[in-house]
Amino acid sequence: MTTAPLAARLTVPSGPLFFPVTAFGPDGTVDLEVYRAHVRRGVRAGAAAVFACCGTGEFHALTPEEFQRCVRAAVEETAGQVPVLAGTGYGTALAVRYARLAEEAGADGLLAMPPYLVVAGQEGLLRHYREIAAATALPVVVYQRDNAVLTPETVVALARTDGIAGLKDGLGDLDLMQRTVSAVRTEAPGDFLYFNGLPTAEQTQLAYRGIGVTLYSSAVFCFLPELALAFHRALRTGDDTTAHRLLDGFYRPFVELRAQGRGYAVALVKAGVRLSGLDVGEVRPPLHEPSEDHVKQLAQLIERGHALLEETE
Repeated sequence: MTTAPLAARLTVPSGPLFFPVTAFGPDGTVDLEVYRAHVRRGVRAGAAAVFACCGTGEFHALTPEEFQRCVRAAVEETAGQVPVLAGTGYGTALAVRYARLAEEAGADGLLAMPPYLVVAGQEGLLRHYREIAAATALPVVVYQRDNAVLTPETVVALARTDGIAGLKDGLGDLDLMQRTVSAVRTEAPGDFLYFNGLPTAEQTQLAYRGIGVTLYSSAVFCFLPELALAFHRALRTGDDTTAHRLLDGFYRPFVELRAQGRGYAVALVKAGVRLSGLDVGEVRPPLHEPSEDHVKQLAQLIERGHALLEETE
């Protein structure tokens, strides 16, 4: 684990944030060697951070033992070049357990996903995340989505809590995010981090950039890192012409394809990694594989992505 503060390492990211898929072998067990190769490839391609065993990595489908092995493998493969954050979630007791397993494995931080099943009030959510933050020395990024939607007042309280480093937004309510950013800026100023965590975040990142959210997760980076890097570079340099070309030619059609099946935010990405030449296996249930036709459409989109890169150059 590195000693540099997470905020300092991610404030001006050099590339997209990488959420590797978890590789499974033909028998359904975790394939650590393929997983290691996937992480290595992402780091070499220019990822600014590795988020191991999070949503794209099928955190929900991993046992605690599998989780810790994968996090440790990610830490070893990055070798301190970029920070490694690990997922945690479920109820508070299990979230604390996963947090401690991640800390033992050498992670640099945690992504706290929504609590399992329950729809809690703000007081309960605040207590939940504070207990996770108190359980380890790792900085915690809170993932807002589904049954964990936070008011600006709650986010201010989180920003004032030792160990809570940021908010990842998977809700997409830009009015709420603007009010949240404003409230934290005025009532708890500091190095609090914000992430766009919507599926295929590039599709909405121009809007998020407008309210000061510059960090975003990139699932496309898993299987088409060159295009994800080109888009990230366009955003960083203000090259909206290139950003629009990639949005119109690749990202919008990809999002439309992703919308054709439940769970495709993970399953379609995993299919893309296989198409890129790395056999990471299938998704675990309750997710299901994309249809053959959808995989063919994805392959055509990837070809289109490469053509767009040539046009950009």
